[in-house]
Amino acid sequence: MSAIRHEVLADGVELYQGDMLDILPTLGEFDACVTDPPYGIDVALSGRVHGGTSSHKWKNAKPVEYGAQSWDTNTNQAGIDAAINAARYSIIFGGNYYALPPSPCWLVWDKETNGDLADCELAWTNLPRAVRRIRYLWNGFARANNEPRGDHPTQKPLGVMKWVISHLPADVGTILDPFMGSGTTGVAAIKRGKAFYGIEREPKYFDIACRRISEALRAPDMFIPAPMPKATQESLL
Repeated sequence: MSAIRHEVLADGVELYQGDMLDILPTLGEFDACVTDPPYGIDVALSGRVHGGTSSHKWKNAKPVEYGAQSWDTNTNQAGIDAAINAARYSIIFGGNYYALPPSPCWLVWDKETNGDLADCELAWTNLPRAVRRIRYLWNGFARANNEPRGDHPTQKPLGVMKWVISHLPADVGTILDPFMGSGTTGVAAIKRGKAFYGIEREPKYFDIACRRISEALRAPDMFIPAPMPKATQESLL
């Protein structure tokens, strides 16, 4: 087992840097897992270049270079199985690339794109509800609400992740993201008043996630309660 970094950013907000298969068994159970794992897709499908540098390519936009990448060359079925088993509810982006049970509720993100990338991305869920869709522009420099991007090559919009979390049952208090990337799920969870526990293997993205989530904690929504630590939530049951 490699060394594990553990950062407690606030009560109910803890981040771990290391292999999720090593870390997850030590954390117990969560109300929900919301994550965007590696899909193992190649350049023909993703527009990203593996085995060297990684870039996004859009029409009428200069490609964004992210340097050497190796984490998205394979899927991680064992990791997804472990994550689902650790939570009552799960929302898995790219679930169509994994062996998962049939679901009545897929969450569909329509990116309103006109480039070479996919028009939509799909998130598998085990939620007992119908399919839902969000239209949220994410097409090169054209982005809904002028939302910034660039911290991670597969970064999801904050607006989309807040929408995703809104579909969880109201009693969900703790959210796990074992493939945290640059921390967008964590920022969205905090903005929804949820406790967040994130795991990220890559030190570069772990540091970015720590920064982004710390910034979100310093700018709370006055109408949203602060996250409650997992142990405190469990003691109230």
